[in-house]
Amino acid sequence: MIDIDNCLIKKSDNNYRVQRPTQTGFSSPATHYSEPRIDLNEVLVSNSSATFFIRVVNDEFKDFNVFANDVLIVDKSLTPKFNQLTLAAVDDSFKIIRIDGSTTSELNIWGTITFIIKSVL
Repeated sequence: MIDIDNCLIKKSDNNYRVQRPTQTGFSSPATHYSEPRIDLNEVLVSNSSATFFIRVVNDEFKDFNVFANDVLIVDKSLTPKFNQLTLAAVDDSFKIIRIDGSTTSELNIWGTITFIIKSVL
């Protein structure tokens, strides 16, 4: 039998609290304001396993307002709808195609463009 009166439980001596800095003078007005970082994957990607980021290398797609160094966010799991931009494989290269009623040939659609991140440099 274990004698409960003789069993002592010792509290840990480790202190896991964040220590406050010692500061002299007036505190900065920004110390009470902390903005969380924006995670673009969390905001712009709905299906991470089927989403790809593709950087445009030239101004070939300026008709769609897509220029060199812009980044396309492409989701392969979405079915493109009317008037949406898609990335299609044409002649062993990628082309941006707008889905409309005038397309008569069969397209090899690789994914639907969900966002275009513009380069301003």
